[in-house]
Amino acid sequence: MSKRIAVLGLGAMGLPMASHLAKTFEVTGFDPFEERRTLATEHGVAVADSAPVAASGADFVLIAVRNAAQLEEVLHGPSGVVPVLEPGAAIILTSTVGAEAVEAEAARLAETDIGLVDAPVSGGPVRAGEGDLLVTCGATPEVWEVARPVLDEMAGTLVLVGDAPGKGQSMKTVNQLLCGVHIAAAGEALALAGKLGLDQRMVLDALMAGAAQSFMLGNRGPRAIEAWEGADPEVCSRLDIFVKDMGIVTSAAKRAGIAVPVAAAAEQLYILGNAQGRGAEDDSTLIRIIAPHS
Repeated sequence: MSKRIAVLGLGAMGLPMASHLAKTFEVTGFDPFEERRTLATEHGVAVADSAPVAASGADFVLIAVRNAAQLEEVLHGPSGVVPVLEPGAAIILTSTVGAEAVEAEAARLAETDIGLVDAPVSGGPVRAGEGDLLVTCGATPEVWEVARPVLDEMAGTLVLVGDAPGKGQSMKTVNQLLCGVHIAAAGEALALAGKLGLDQRMVLDALMAGAAQSFMLGNRGPRAIEAWEGADPEVCSRLDIFVKDMGIVTSAAKRAGIAVPVAAAAEQLYILGNAQGRGAEDDSTLIRIIAPHS
């Protein structure tokens, strides 16, 4: 295909998405960190030395940033890309930044005839590199149709949840409520197993064979056990990401007028871990906050 895609943000999710899309589309990436640009080159992704250079002439700009402040910076900051985009181009936002931020950004972009696909992704880096993500989208029908070939290439499961940007974020908020709670619950269960003198690996295998199994238990469980035993597991998903995401969950719940006491309790664990300087650790290390192991 001849469509040109700029991927801005070559982190844990952005890089595998870029490398996968580069098999089908003309992709140019940018990341502010040189080591990420170098790694992208090693993965077959062409890189530019600035975001505007990467985005110049692009049909789509796929953005994979950490939060709403970074989104604002990459679009409208001193090196923002909006001024270099042609009318009719579309932003594909894969990050979790909250519905309010996306709704405001969509209105701002509409004034320049630039579309926005609100397309937060879920599934992790491995599935991102395989084009097998869950992508939940909010977009106008016109922008949705234009962006569909790119979204199909990214997704194993592609769901249009609403006809306006912000609806994808709302769906991702529900998703992250469950993910954040399940990680915390997995940590609690494995910590309790350890304190009761059980073999945690045996416990994990048994739980995953029964009704108590969950994706997060199976995925985070082995790394949580490593953390319990005193090792530092590979960082596959930073703890401070869930500080942000659970904050989005509880803020959305307040606006909706609904109590989310389980999510709020989990949020406090992530905040406590972050306050202890563990924000850059894998989120499975939440087990150390639940029950410090001596």
